[in-house]
Amino acid sequence: MPNGIWKIDKRYKGERIQESTGTCDREEAEQYLIHRLEQLRQEKVYGVRPVIQWQEAATRYLIEFQNQPSIWLTAIYLEQLDSYIGDLPLARIDDRSLAPYIKDKLQGGASNRTVNIALERVIRILNLCARKWRDDNSKPWLDTVPMIAKLDEKRASRKPYPLSWEEQSLLFAELPDHLRRMALYKVNTGCREQEVCKLRWEWEIAVPELGTSVFLIPAEFGGRREQSGVKNRDERLVVLNDVARRVIDGQRGLHPSLVFPYGNPDQFGPTAVHRMNDSAWRKARVRSATKWEEIHKTPAHPGFASIRIHDLKHTFGRRLRAAGVTEEDRKALLGHKNGSITSHYSAAELDQLIDAANKVSATDSRAPALTILKRRQG
Repeated sequence: MPNGIWKIDKRYKGERIQESTGTCDREEAEQYLIHRLEQLRQEKVYGVRPVIQWQEAATRYLIEFQNQPSIWLTAIYLEQLDSYIGDLPLARIDDRSLAPYIKDKLQGGASNRTVNIALERVIRILNLCARKWRDDNSKPWLDTVPMIAKLDEKRASRKPYPLSWEEQSLLFAELPDHLRRMALYKVNTGCREQEVCKLRWEWEIAVPELGTSVFLIPAEFGGRREQSGVKNRDERLVVLNDVARRVIDGQRGLHPSLVFPYGNPDQFGPTAVHRMNDSAWRKARVRSATKWEEIHKTPAHPGFASIRIHDLKHTFGRRLRAAGVTEEDRKALLGHKNGSITSHYSAAELDQLIDAANKVSATDSRAPALTILKRRQG
């Protein structure tokens, strides 16, 4: 009886029943067992539709959609859900049965959006059970799909927080060297986290006319996983301003294939950094927020105290806008889909993008003035 929930483990006419009753009440659990035994009797005697458990549906989904780019992420969520609803019949998957999962995830620090991603997978699978998948008698696995409520993301979501130059200086000073280089590159290119962590030398393309180079991340790039892909399914052009160029030049010779390897630079054994948002990042932001308070005698802005890796991309975009860079050039620099084929840029167009990126290449207050209106806390 894990977590106080009664579980059935019984043999009936040669068939073993192993599933949750979904209740902590013994009397209710016994009534459910009687109900299930009667269902099995009707299945065997009258050919009534068998009861299918969530785990069977989830497994079928993973097999049928194994070629989806995001199936690895779906597998993670389904594995998390399994201990909560894995042995429940499909007809019992609803808000009530999902409530313990939602509660535990939120208490563990997950965002409303993260929980909703899991719920969306549940809804998708239940829809397939009702509309597509059939048993041996051509009956749907599920009669109707319940209305599963998702969490409010707008109220709970944290808004992007672009760094000021002083905040950047304080934060980067607290980062370990390898992470500082990656962060400096990211805030000057607007790359996504995995586009930095897994950056490869083979993606670098020389531009002799300009005496520089760019990176062209292939559309099939997998991010953390083999098939996760570039976000908009296009090649991603990465233009290097002066700061990003110096970072890249400082990485040459450290590894034959990885631009940002982690480990002993004298050995070609290190692997790519799995993610930038690690304990070193989290500890650094705490220390930098403390230093801000020591310097200014006032608490750091909550956005700075909880600064995220993705906020570096927002910082780059906000600085481009403040420097007067056109929307079209901002989209190109940030890797947003705008109908262009990135690999077809001319040298003149690349020169224009490099010039635009260099408008935010300073690392201190000498950069273009950037005023960010922030709501006073407290």
